[in-house]
Amino acid sequence: MPSTTVETPPEADVSLSHGLKQRHLSMIALGGVIGAGLFVGSGAGIAAAGPSIVVAYALSGVLVMLVMRMLGEMSAAYPSSGSFSAHAERAIGPWAGFTAGWSFWVLLCTAVGLEGIGAAKIVSGWLPGTPEWAWVALFMVVFCGTNLAAVKNFGEFEFWFAALKVGAITLFLALGVLAVVGVLPGTDSPGASNLTDFLPNGGEGLVIGLLASVFAYGGLETVTIAAAESENPVRGVASAVRTAMWRIALFYIGSMAVIVTLVPWDSKEVVEKGPYVAALDHLGIPGAGQLMNVVVLVALLSAMNANIYGASRIAYSLVERGQGPKVLGKVSSGVPRTAVLTSSVFGFGCVLLSYWRPDDVFSWLLNMIGAVILVVWIFIAVSQLRLRRRLERETPEKLVVRMWAFPALTWVALAGMAAIFVLMAREPGTRVQLYSTGGMTLALAAAGYAWQRARARS
Repeated sequence: MPSTTVETPPEADVSLSHGLKQRHLSMIALGGVIGAGLFVGSGAGIAAAGPSIVVAYALSGVLVMLVMRMLGEMSAAYPSSGSFSAHAERAIGPWAGFTAGWSFWVLLCTAVGLEGIGAAKIVSGWLPGTPEWAWVALFMVVFCGTNLAAVKNFGEFEFWFAALKVGAITLFLALGVLAVVGVLPGTDSPGASNLTDFLPNGGEGLVIGLLASVFAYGGLETVTIAAAESENPVRGVASAVRTAMWRIALFYIGSMAVIVTLVPWDSKEVVEKGPYVAALDHLGIPGAGQLMNVVVLVALLSAMNANIYGASRIAYSLVERGQGPKVLGKVSSGVPRTAVLTSSVFGFGCVLLSYWRPDDVFSWLLNMIGAVILVVWIFIAVSQLRLRRRLERETPEKLVVRMWAFPALTWVALAGMAAIFVLMAREPGTRVQLYSTGGMTLALAAAGYAWQRARARS
């Protein structure tokens, strides 16, 4: 469908508040890269790939840097709470914005439930006998309430959550490096003894680790959504994107390198306790493992808060562009409160399904969102290919952030995404996710195209 049908979709953020300060956005960008996937999901990747998990995180990290650069270029030129969904509509057509936006909304809402379950398991471990669902409900009420109030409340929560995460992982890296070089009191340097079997499970193990690392990076897009409600959206996006490279290299790749150097990759504790807790326990620092559990809890709660926010803003933007139920677009005191409530209820519904129908409905839902982030990245890359040329021709002054080596690296990123799809199709554990996500994407694309045609006729 020609993109001329939506050359300039309405910028729908005029009724949202702009209560996020630059310090909020800066810390959201810094802490947002330290997600629950890094703390919780990296253990399985290490168990599969061994020390080569560092290579897996480096490869996927390069892809994520390219995606963030492309998204930053478009978001600095066209700030919108719809982020990539609004860019896809502008570049490709309404059906593309519809597909990217609603698939990401389902992903975020489901993730809210999963993060609530993870947080509840930690707290129930500290307080045995307390029902996990009750803790999830409490977390939902707290963060739903936070997001129902002014957006600055979301910003304050994320500011302090991010500060704690950044401080904790920086301390972890410092202790780890000291232990590796043998100057941490009470510990002996392992040298390279844990790195000798670099590819313990061969190429297949590296592939599994690569797929695990790709999905650990999910959530970086939130900063471009939040930027639309900041005091200076263009400056905020530009700053976040330009510092993405060192943040990914330090927090993800650096911490993986420290962990696999300190702890044998095949240690059961890496999966059972989590890689960060296992590394600190290995160092014999009293109480450090439990302290890291607190940090993991904070990371999960931070992700819940951010995903409720992101889901509500994506839904709001879609409705304002005429792509959803109008009730979700109602704004009160600068906040889309109906969208916040709906997103929270959907997330808690996922939690209930995990207890009521864990083997069929909930499992199907998890498979359906398994590859959504890759679908979103493809929309980002294709949108950037089309919008960049339009910007250079019509409004070059809006190119505050520029994609490196355009268009070569955009095509490299697309090739990388295609390669990941092929790898997912080869692995039995991820094949069903790929097909389930593909089915949902096709269904949404068909619905979006039908809506686009109906609107064109009217």
